[in-house]
Amino acid sequence: MTSRVVVLADDLTGAADTAGQFDRAGWTAELQVGPGGPSEAEVVAITTDSRALEPAAAADAVRTALDKVIFDEGGAAVYLKIDSTLRGPVRAMTDAVVAARGGDVVAVVCPAFPAVGRTMVDGILLVHGVPVAQTAVGRDPVTPVRESHVPTLLDAPLVELDPRADDAELAASLRGHGPVLVVDARDEADLDRVARAVLALGNQAVAVGSAGLAAHLARRWRPLPRGPVLVVVSSLHDASRGQAELLAAAGARRIQPDAATLCDAGAWEDFVRSIVSDAAVDDFGVLVLMGPAAEGATAAPSVVADRLGELASRLVSTLRPAGLVLAGGDGALAVLTALSATGIRLSGEVADGVPLGYLTGGPDAGLPVATKAGGFGTDDILIRAAEAVRSSPLDPRRSRA
Repeated sequence: MTSRVVVLADDLTGAADTAGQFDRAGWTAELQVGPGGPSEAEVVAITTDSRALEPAAAADAVRTALDKVIFDEGGAAVYLKIDSTLRGPVRAMTDAVVAARGGDVVAVVCPAFPAVGRTMVDGILLVHGVPVAQTAVGRDPVTPVRESHVPTLLDAPLVELDPRADDAELAASLRGHGPVLVVDARDEADLDRVARAVLALGNQAVAVGSAGLAAHLARRWRPLPRGPVLVVVSSLHDASRGQAELLAAAGARRIQPDAATLCDAGAWEDFVRSIVSDAAVDDFGVLVLMGPAAEGATAAPSVVADRLGELASRLVSTLRPAGLVLAGGDGALAVLTALSATGIRLSGEVADGVPLGYLTGGPDAGLPVATKAGGFGTDDILIRAAEAVRSSPLDPRRSRA
């Protein structure tokens, strides 16, 4: 199995609902019944059919699914889908996932689904404001829910996520509480913060929740990119200019506004709209954005950097690119600022002086990115960087947002 995310659900409709969240976010998603099998889908959802089982049997069903599906390929990301009203042996299934994954894995549990009235407040699961055990679910003839306080149900701590926390602080807040913890979510903003925290932990985390949390993770993990690599060359150094020319000669589409366009707000907006519109229908593997030629340039370097950052941001939003290559420090900072990124998590390098990593923070967190100083690199370094970025997966096991 080559899937990047595997959803384990305790019943078929829950598996379908959760797979649907990923499908709507742009992933290829597949629902499998039975023991499962090979799939080319990015997300595969399977059911353990464990909602009505006794705890020991439910744990066995989860372990069997993990053994056959997850670990065959060295560990895809796991989402344990539970009922949004806590029906079924939730604790047994959660403990089974944690035990199977081993190591320092942390199960982050949040069954909230605000869109359908399920919220988590002070550890209590509410259904339209009523503790779940006091609703009709508490009288379910097959799987009645007797406990509304999720930390009590799971014998796990309730952990508060600070809305002001950055990624590193969110990750730190989830460590040191044991292998299972519970978090609140009163609304979609809270639920998105839970998703951020899960992503900040990377492969230490297993998310446990309903289709509500899955929807936010699907948007933040993001499917494999299908757009071009976007190369932004703000540097006026002859080396970078020559590297960009070689990239264009290799087939990249070059976009190079002149100084007059950069300095005129109206002309610039018209230019951006035209470029974004054309790029949305063009089929280029690489787009390279360049500032005006150095000779006779009248636009200040800061203006060039800011304009290219703005255009790059608009193109990222439209094209969902495979990744970024940023040549020139001022332009690189402008692009990251325009994308609301907080930094780059380094993962390697294309060559000496050309680091490779992933954006952190902002809606495009996890997007592969390579950077280089203007004067660095061999003639073909931008070609090599574009290839390296394209081959870097948007891996949900990495920190994302």
